[in-house]
Amino acid sequence: MLTNDFLRKIRYSLDLKDEEMLRIFHASGQEIERAQLFTLLKKEDEQGFVLCSQPLLNGFLDGLIIFYRGSLKKTSAPEKPIKINNNTILRKIRIALAYQDTDMLEVFRLAGTKISKSELSAFFRRRSHKHYKECGDQFLRHFLQGLALYKKRPVKRETISRQGNVWLRRKK
Repeated sequence: MLTNDFLRKIRYSLDLKDEEMLRIFHASGQEIERAQLFTLLKKEDEQGFVLCSQPLLNGFLDGLIIFYRGSLKKTSAPEKPIKINNNTILRKIRIALAYQDTDMLEVFRLAGTKISKSELSAFFRRRSHKHYKECGDQFLRHFLQGLALYKKRPVKRETISRQGNVWLRRKK
């Protein structure tokens, strides 16, 4: 899958507006204009399509973490450029949204993908670990599809009201 596809799918799944996308890019130090953002969000066959580079996608994912969780801890050593793969994208989205294993499994379940907790943890291991597993395009596609459903699901809320001297719990 192209990096532009990931950018579009993340935008749709998290329901990000143009201004939020620009703030995310700017949070990671990527200076892009609104016109450049539109060219990155175009599909391959559309006129004016520009391929999103790996460092730009990495910056977007770092900005996503900053946008949702706050600023990153600054280190003195300069960060070496890393090659973005599906495992890195999945890991950075998980960090940004502060998802636990149960949240991740629920997202996959909503997308119709059955995955065990051990299979999920294999995606987050180091490449040198013997149980490391590459996250395929299909898994990442299902995750982003399930994420859109997970974010837009109805949430049950409990309210407490007082009638006389008795407190009642009601589910909405």
